[in-house]
Amino acid sequence: MSGTRPGRQLLRQEVVEGIKRYILEERLRPGDPLPTEPALCEALGASRSSVREAVKILNALDIVEVRHGHGTYVGRLSLSALVESLTFRGLLSPDDDFQVMADLVDVRELFERGMADRIVTLLAPEQLDALDGLVTTMRETGSQDGHGFVEADRAFHALLVAPLGNELIGQLSMAFWDVYTIVAPHLDGFTHADETATITAHQNIVDAARAKDVPGFMRALSEHYAPVRRRISEARVRDGRARD
Repeated sequence: MSGTRPGRQLLRQEVVEGIKRYILEERLRPGDPLPTEPALCEALGASRSSVREAVKILNALDIVEVRHGHGTYVGRLSLSALVESLTFRGLLSPDDDFQVMADLVDVRELFERGMADRIVTLLAPEQLDALDGLVTTMRETGSQDGHGFVEADRAFHALLVAPLGNELIGQLSMAFWDVYTIVAPHLDGFTHADETATITAHQNIVDAARAKDVPGFMRALSEHYAPVRRRISEARVRDGRARD
């Protein structure tokens, strides 16, 4: 802000880095408590106001969690800040909307196709049954239902990468999925045919995984993302015509 002195900004950032360094050096884990505010002030040689500002910044990034009346703890280290940033970028400028969505589709497919071999190998029978159940939910609710269809789709992709046991991939996959669902309503043209194709592609993904058919699994993923790419392409054309 214009009224903030540069020296104060520098000090606040130094305290932010000091708290992050403390977490790393002490090998704290999510949920572990941080020292009290007075103890942090003493350890970092910072004022109480600087420590409070730094904690606010780290809380917004989910690096720390402030539990009022209890203290400050190491946060969940989720990607909520990334989700907010990407969402705002996609909504801020019409020029960015479609590029953001295209990028998100590329990243989502990259995760799933890049790990196809391992996903197909690691999916257990009960997980495959759960994926089948989610496809059934999508089929029974339909996209017009809104939450039922969307939640089943989200849960499907979460479960698909769950066997990898890679928390970062799981978080990134869901973060990009959440951003996409927030920005996607700005796309038009999700027809009944698209809905049917989406459900069929999800079923093909499960069937290929159950058959341990990695090439078929990858083809089904491509089928799943193709309608989304088409809608993005068509939206770009419509937007260009509107500008002309």
